[in-house]
Amino acid sequence: MGIISWILFGLFVGIVAKFLMPGKDGGGFIITTLLGIVGSFVGGWISTLLGYGRVDTYSAPSMLMAILGAILVLFIHRKVSKR
Repeated sequence: MGIISWILFGLFVGIVAKFLMPGKDGGGFIITTLLGIVGSFVGGWISTLLGYGRVDTYSAPSMLMAILGAILVLFIHRKVSKR
């Protein structure tokens, strides 16, 4: 169940990130899910750097950091892919 929950969490975070930062992005369901999963890792890494340490899985702060991480990944992807 751990892998399935990561996939579903990544899909949710990816959808929210793309909703908050609309634009023309290629890819569909799989790319959105990968965006959310990578964004979750980036958000967790940033929260650790800021001194929050490990936040509880599936809590409001971890969800917020995952979404912010996914938005950052989406922003970087758009800047790199325009070149």
